[in-house]
Amino acid sequence: MVNLGDEFPNFEADTTVGKIKFHDWLGNSWAILFSHPADYTPVCTTELGMSAKMNPEFQKRGVKLIALSCDDVPSHKGWTTDIIANQGLEGTELPYPIIADEKRELAVKLGMVDPDEKDKAGLPLTCRAVFIIGPDKRLKLSMLYPATTGRNFDEILRVVDSLQLTATKKVATPANWKQGGDCMVVPSVKPEEESGLFPKGVTKVQVPSGKGYLRKTPQPS
Repeated sequence: MVNLGDEFPNFEADTTVGKIKFHDWLGNSWAILFSHPADYTPVCTTELGMSAKMNPEFQKRGVKLIALSCDDVPSHKGWTTDIIANQGLEGTELPYPIIADEKRELAVKLGMVDPDEKDKAGLPLTCRAVFIIGPDKRLKLSMLYPATTGRNFDEILRVVDSLQLTATKKVATPANWKQGGDCMVVPSVKPEEESGLFPKGVTKVQVPSGKGYLRKTPQPS
């Protein structure tokens, strides 16, 4: 199991683009590793197709995508045709690798196993995990969905925007924040630092307690 802030394991794996060593593949990029219960399954097909369709948006943000499914590489490659067709992307290749994890070794190591869902052989399936890893090779965010619930890739893109912004600016993003929206000044910023850090200004939100902890600022550039 990997916790937030931990260095992500530098695993080796067979994929649809050959054997990789994760840290070498990652380089100085951000990455999203997302797992899938099995090949040729309906929800997974929609998810991998959507992530392929949205890949240009992730590329703009310097984010590499990599998937994992508990089948072998030949099965992954055969499934790819369906994934591409599902989003009307015929004539293109899947823009990211799919990891083969037949023995569930990586799924177990990363805490991805869904105990309530099993394949025809009775083996546990992986849940729909999302791991966002930074250029420093550390885990920045994790989300676990059950095998029966597909992911929202617009939300994944939104949290990437938040993570990349808050990694370099002294702000946090409020509920339902979207790119370009107001941000919250983090509590560690002292009042005398506000003007230097936030030239667009800071607004103190009045609350019944009278405490000045709610401070808004336009999204820093």
